[in-house]
Amino acid sequence: MRLLLVEDDNHVAAALSAVLARHGFDVTHARSGEEALRALLPDSGPPFGVVLLDLGLPDQDGFQVCGRIRKRTTTPVIMVTARADVRSRIHGLNLGADDYVVKPYDTMELLARIHAVSRRTLPAEPAAGPEETTDGRQPPLRIGPVTLDLPTRQVAVDGTTISLTRKEFDLLALLAQRPGVVFRREQIISEVWRTSWEGTGRTLEVHIASLRSKLRMPALIETVRGVGYRLVSPAV
Repeated sequence: MRLLLVEDDNHVAAALSAVLARHGFDVTHARSGEEALRALLPDSGPPFGVVLLDLGLPDQDGFQVCGRIRKRTTTPVIMVTARADVRSRIHGLNLGADDYVVKPYDTMELLARIHAVSRRTLPAEPAAGPEETTDGRQPPLRIGPVTLDLPTRQVAVDGTTISLTRKEFDLLALLAQRPGVVFRREQIISEVWRTSWEGTGRTLEVHIASLRSKLRMPALIETVRGVGYRLVSPAV
């Protein structure tokens, strides 16, 4: 995967680039906002899979850079910064960042977050060959008796349509696109609610409980204690 690292500290960038390279990433280092935006131009090479964006850049604030990135590409953006306050987290996510990591961070956690945001973008890419229906539409997701039609936002259990709220559908669709994969609570809040974890945890629990009730399959969504949730494919 090509990765764009936007970091003005050369020492930090060199150390992180070495780690990313050992894990198979092709890293391009940009030292300023303008350099990063030039690297993202369509004719500058193969598309990037993820952008790691520092906020303290020499030419412009990273929040401004994120907003400009979002106007030209859907490439996932992870903000990597020392700004740990809740306002900054919320502002970054509202601008379109896919995740927000506070320095100092654990390198393995950062790698996990990179893989997580890249996985979440896969369903948005054009499908090909047998993964498309004959009319070019994305086929429904099927997990046991549950069917999710993403384009029409319809859910059915054993052929019976189930009425879900917008957030309930978004939550179920997120889990259903990667059955068996554990999604962290913070990750779900960021993806579905586009905000940070603080103050939203109870909302997530309520939506999980509502989904289990409406689908009449309590075991479909498994709680992974201390981590988050995953969708469990029912035994055939």
